[in-house]
Amino acid sequence: MKTKKYYDSNPKAYQKKKEYDTEYHSTDERKKYRAELNRKNRQAGKYGNGDGLDYDHTERRFISAVKNRSKK
Repeated sequence: MKTKKYYDSNPKAYQKKKEYDTEYHSTDERKKYRAELNRKNRQAGKYGNGDGLDYDHTERRFISAVKNRSKK
């Protein structure tokens, strides 16, 4: 919530973050990582079925998307 408020009140900072994120996520490493996760989802028959599960590469199993995306 704090982050959203900050970026709402600082458009230049938000623009800078967007540019960084675009550059970061377009690297070969990130593309390969996304491809690996998509491949696992397709192999398991879970790609695009809306079941709310993500493949967690650290636990090597499917867990809820909310839990997986909040892990640090």
